[in-house]
Amino acid sequence: MASQVSEFVAGVGLLGRGLRLILQRRRMFLIGALPPLITSILFTVVLVLLIAAGDPVVASLTPFADGWATAVATAFRLLVGLALVAGAALLMVITFSTLTLTLGAPLYDKISESVDRELGDPPEALDEPVVTSLLRGLRQSLALIAVALSVGLVLFLAGFIPVVGQIVVPVVSAVFGGWMLSIELIGSTFERRGLLRLSERRAAMRRRRARVLGLAVPTFLLLAVPFVAVVVFPVATAAGTILARELLATPDGRTGDIDPAG
Repeated sequence: MASQVSEFVAGVGLLGRGLRLILQRRRMFLIGALPPLITSILFTVVLVLLIAAGDPVVASLTPFADGWATAVATAFRLLVGLALVAGAALLMVITFSTLTLTLGAPLYDKISESVDRELGDPPEALDEPVVTSLLRGLRQSLALIAVALSVGLVLFLAGFIPVVGQIVVPVVSAVFGGWMLSIELIGSTFERRGLLRLSERRAAMRRRRARVLGLAVPTFLLLAVPFVAVVVFPVATAAGTILARELLATPDGRTGDIDPAG
């Protein structure tokens, strides 16, 4: 247990290491803030509209409560509204991350490459056609979004369960959302080493779950705060590069391949 706690704490510390590295690349940091700024504005507008339309939406979802006592119906619809907003927030953070990484992919790749070089033992450039790379990235992003939608629906429905919906669901949402986010944050570093499949990333992450979650959960929670992502995203890109190298590290400290079946 103590080792898992120290691993988690070390994962949290990767954000600080990422911040120090990204502050040495201030021009990249400023440019890297543009994609999350654009998506933050778009998603904030959507969230505000969702909250503003909350009462009619909740009423349309719970017509069976019209005949209930006023206090009971109000309390139940409040829980439904909270579950709806929480579920939407989970999906928005995950899709926000995917959209931001897609919009800023070339820049975030540059940030990751720069961090990789500074940390030493960088790989040779991967010889892959741009169109092939884009199509693979699009296919993988759609797969991750599909998983997020499926799990998000389950968590949304679980939000109606008393106590579980108010305590367990938010925790599970942060862990799941952070895990999905990490799959994307380490992607660039893995791909430069010829590890192109999502299964290869997940295999490496499973071997050091606590460290992954130490970075993933705080990053996910920070990205859930409007406009904080503008600062967090470039930092998380650098931290994700460090994490990826640690996941792939061999006993001699060099980064190497993994067995995806592991």
